[in-house]
Amino acid sequence: MAKLGDWIEARPQGLYLPAADAWIDPTIPVDRALITHGHADHARPGHRAVLATAETLAIMAARYGPQSGQPIAYGAPLTMGGLSVRFVPAGHVLGSAQIVLEQRGERVVVSGDYKRRADPTCAPFEPVRCDIFISEATFGLPVFRHPPTEQVVERLLATLAADPARCVLVGAYALGKAQRLIAELRRAGHDAPIYLHGAMAKLCALYEAHGVALGTLLPVAEASKADLAGHIVIAPPSALTDRWARRLPDPVPAMASGWMRVRQRAVQRGVELPLILSDHADWDELTDTLVEVAAQEIWVTHGRDDALVHWCANRQIKARALALTGYEDDAE
Repeated sequence: MAKLGDWIEARPQGLYLPAADAWIDPTIPVDRALITHGHADHARPGHRAVLATAETLAIMAARYGPQSGQPIAYGAPLTMGGLSVRFVPAGHVLGSAQIVLEQRGERVVVSGDYKRRADPTCAPFEPVRCDIFISEATFGLPVFRHPPTEQVVERLLATLAADPARCVLVGAYALGKAQRLIAELRRAGHDAPIYLHGAMAKLCALYEAHGVALGTLLPVAEASKADLAGHIVIAPPSALTDRWARRLPDPVPAMASGWMRVRQRAVQRGVELPLILSDHADWDELTDTLVEVAAQEIWVTHGRDDALVHWCANRQIKARALALTGYEDDAE
């Protein structure tokens, strides 16, 4: 008797689909890759052919140069070697997708990375009922419960207003986190210019080219200390302790990340203002999603898989961790 999902092979380098001779988010160059989103641990260079959303292809082109790619619209049906494939929104970053696979009357959903919070910069997560749900578990521990986004933004703006002679320097990942933080600030009514480290400019421009309004963004390199006082500056996390930050007026070091829930991580990075803002589902959102998709089996790709597998076992849901390698958590 055939085993559920035996037409998908979990290999260390990624998920392989023999019927289509294709891989999902492979960590090695392959002939045909289906890519869930543009973060570098999922979207790597060197594939002969890439199938992804138009936005993900644009992100890959910005990072790696022109791609031999086929843009796939959300919901558009595709057949590959008898395998039915469609992409649906994952709510993670611009262009991020879950990949819905159907064969032999079985439906498998590969989530990629995902979140359930509202995000003005990308399409919201679309739950799809399935037989097997292949989930991440970046924040797969009960300690990780993210606060309301509005509360985080209010805290940032209150810190900024408390001392107009200083600036607030926010470390944020260049793809997704930076643009979401800017958009959330705009939604909260902060319409002042926001200053960017040079490493953030390209992807912010890409987001705007895809219809995400970010307001006035200015380069730090062209500003004086007086210009920067009383403003928010967004830079890569590494810039918080770099010589580059010396040009700023007594910056308040902040970081936007789900990992800021762990106080020791904030202390290690010298963060004065931890901002718990994540592009991944927290514990409650992970478990709520597993209930919503009603899968017979849960496969966990990466992250804190033990707790999620244990949660499933307590509810008589078959679950297992996959031995995939090369997917990072710290970039969050």
